Amino acid sequence: MEAILYICHGSRVKEASAQAIDFIKVCMQAQPYSIQEYCFLELETPTIEEAYERCVQKGATSILAIPVLLLTAVHAKHDIPVILNKMKERYPAVDLKYGRPIGVSEKMVDILVERLEETNVRVTEDSWVLLVGRGSSDPDVKRDLSRLADLLRNRFPKIRVQECYLTAATPSFGEALEFAVESRSNQVFIIPYLLFTGLLMQSIENSIKKIQKKGKQEIILCRYLGYHPKIEQAISERIHEVSGEGAYVSNYA
Repeated sequence: MEAILYICHGSRVKEASAQAIDFIKVCMQAQPYSIQEYCFLELETPTIEEAYERCVQKGATSILAIPVLLLTAVHAKHDIPVILNKMKERYPAVDLKYGRPIGVSEKMVDILVERLEETNVRVTEDSWVLLVGRGSSDPDVKRDLSRLADLLRNRFPKIRVQECYLTAATPSFGEALEFAVESRSNQVFIIPYLLFTGLLMQSIENSIKKIQKKGKQEIILCRYLGYHPKIEQAISERIHEVSGEGAYVSNYA
């Protein structure tokens, strides 16, 4: 019997964890699997180990582990696989298949366009768009966010789109925001490339409050990604990849 294990990041902010759980419950409703569990890599419970054991106790003979992460980085490549391999050693009779993060696609860019449009502020040729990622020392994160920025530029070829990062990568969000405010742009749109709220979202909001006192531009903060049917569809695609004969199995686990 196959089970799905949805692995979320986790947050110190309770609202973020609640949003993640609500989102996963929606994803579960769209899947035919009788055994489905969610868990968190860090900062929240249930842990990966706890949820894995629940799957086994419910009779799972195969577990499809799906990282509910936007981009491929150290968490997806190392941290999660280390725990999953430990659980595989504990339950060797249970087959384990590990999927991919959500990744880069036109669907994700569709959501970015929606986040811009729902501000009801017209994007003009003088506008800047800052696409703000979490950040990582892993070069794949910069590669993927850069690809997303390129795809967004294709949708708005006459505006400037700048990717930037909240941690561990350059340019930093603070640097990009300062540069945008010092430019001749009359508007700066900020799109947080984050699944849910949390400390990083709060950091973006605080930075905007500080810099609004310095510049004359209109700074428009878009919503973070949040729940979206196209993200649910992407998760469903990752599940399909790892299920059945000849399934894709990540090299990281």
